[in-house]
Amino acid sequence: MTDTPPSTTTTTDPIHTEDENNSNQEIVSAVSSSDNHISTIVIIIAMQTEALPLVDTFKLTEDRNSPFPKGTPWVRYYGSYKGLSVNILWPGKDAALGVDSVGTVSASLVTYAAIQALHPDLVINAGTSGGFKAKGACIGDVYVASEVAFHDRRIPIPVFDLYGVGVRQGFSTPNLLKELNLKVGKLSTGDSLDMTPLDEASIVANDATVKDMEGAAVAYVADLLKVPAIFVKAVTDIIDGDKPTSEEFLQNLTAVTVALDKTVARVVDYISGKSISEL
Repeated sequence: MTDTPPSTTTTTDPIHTEDENNSNQEIVSAVSSSDNHISTIVIIIAMQTEALPLVDTFKLTEDRNSPFPKGTPWVRYYGSYKGLSVNILWPGKDAALGVDSVGTVSASLVTYAAIQALHPDLVINAGTSGGFKAKGACIGDVYVASEVAFHDRRIPIPVFDLYGVGVRQGFSTPNLLKELNLKVGKLSTGDSLDMTPLDEASIVANDATVKDMEGAAVAYVADLLKVPAIFVKAVTDIIDGDKPTSEEFLQNLTAVTVALDKTVARVVDYISGKSISEL
């Protein structure tokens, strides 16, 4: 994992402008509503290794005066890129163990906090994932999720079972998919890197092509707060292959992160100057 410091480019940040009030946000929201163009995006990324190359690509600056609650490890990088206010949110590192705060709990918290503080027009959850060769996935493939669901929230009671799976649609982006020629598949989310037989049965039921540890949690919060969300996932390991998942994940993480970041940059380039309905 690289710990290269982020860019120190000086950037004007509307969150910390004069008087620290909501007036600018209200103006931005009004302008955004009238012209319908996407103005602010939030990119949720679970790991520092995945986030820092994009921080460099977009020439973002780390927010040293965070809008988030004091004591939280959440890190925001921000800046302007091709007419967009771009924010990358990384949940930071666990205070006790010093590892990336991966998983659904951190992802849901940081997504909620980011939407409340930054009022984005669009949320992008980008990250690495496992893939299933039975569904055609290969190492380095990058997918946009058409649908997201949980595979480890098993509640065998009528209706609660559906709540546990929590199926939600990724925001429909037919023009983006066609223009960038991106692969599409369903995403299944759980809090474990490995896969138990019960998890596998749920993943098969979810018809998933890729598996991660954050997507469905981000989808839950974005849906709750009525913000469109898309999910970009790059395959680091083949779950139904012959190599241990953890070994293959670590072996391919750096190289696959390059593919992920290139795709996210292409997605953001495409979004620039467009409205939500044009995606």
